[in-house]
Amino acid sequence: MSGTSLSEEQVHFIESGVSISAASRDMRRVPSVSKVVGCRVAADRRQVTVLVDATQAGQLLQDVEGSKALAVVFCLPSSHRTLQLKGCDAHQVALAPGDAELAARHRDAFAADLLPLGYALPFARATHEFQVEQLRALCFTLSDLFEQTPGPNAGSRLEQE
Repeated sequence: MSGTSLSEEQVHFIESGVSISAASRDMRRVPSVSKVVGCRVAADRRQVTVLVDATQAGQLLQDVEGSKALAVVFCLPSSHRTLQLKGCDAHQVALAPGDAELAARHRDAFAADLLPLGYALPFARATHEFQVEQLRALCFTLSDLFEQTPGPNAGSRLEQE
């Protein structure tokens, strides 16, 4: 999808306290998956950067380096709303100032969404825990966007601006 960009509302959603998972594959097409601890979107709404903890995402980082393929799923537990973004030019980039704080805010926002569902705060925070010195950033250009919320439209490609 040439020229794909996110809407303002979609940017707000994926940068909020959602559960984020990223997947790639090696050259044999064997998948790798990792939890993502934060996300930021460039002003053009076409470039997306996700933050991972290298101790948890070692295989994913290696696979992205080789394949450049990245699929990222964003899901809000309280509503099950889910979006999937894909890119085919993913690569590791330097952390930006404030990325550790962004990841901490993301962890806290995710925990806040889980608490009304009956989850204990230690569990809710632990699911998005990270080591600051192990943070890595993966950047990609949005090439595909899919609705993945459970229901009749799950899997539908979303046309964007």
